Amino acid sequence: MTTTSQDRAAMNGVDVPVLFATLDLVREQQELGEFQFRARNEWVSGTHNRTFVDGFYGAGQEDATRDRPFVLDADHPAVLVGQDHGPTAVEYLLHAIAACLTHGIANVAAARGIELHRVASTVEGDISLLGMLGIDTGVRNGYRQIRVHFEIEGDATAEQLEAVVRRSQDRSAVYDVLTHGTDVVVDVHASPDETR
Repeated sequence: MTTTSQDRAAMNGVDVPVLFATLDLVREQQELGEFQFRARNEWVSGTHNRTFVDGFYGAGQEDATRDRPFVLDADHPAVLVGQDHGPTAVEYLLHAIAACLTHGIANVAAARGIELHRVASTVEGDISLLGMLGIDTGVRNGYRQIRVHFEIEGDATAEQLEAVVRRSQDRSAVYDVLTHGTDVVVDVHASPDETR
């Protein structure tokens, strides 16, 4: 074991010995750090659609530990011609940034020996329909700004707790995608209706 994988107890619901052992293993065998996550989406009706999140590839193999997929419904509210069967896709994005940062906070705090008592966040994003509806092509389709506000309490100083949040931000995959962009490739296999 390296110096990072000291014997420590679980903290904040994080198995700290496993966390450090994972870090050590990936450091030694970097190919184990390559993951591919996947989701499958199907249109239901109107703006309602459903996503199934199941298996993924990671740690050098296809994962088969999930006994059933996670099912996520998305829709628009009535004011946006939907039926409100689920959050909008852009609301899921707010969930994604909050969730990713919170995952990191729990791990970083545990690794630093800081016991957390409360972590809560509020996420807001400003968006205009003018771009999405094609009314003003000078207005972007996506969020102009996303703001994440954390309230965090734990057995540490305010500066140490803020440092935990900042370290989570530095390591967050979702924060990275949102602030640096990611190449997105869309391809289409269209099947025409032969009865027409």
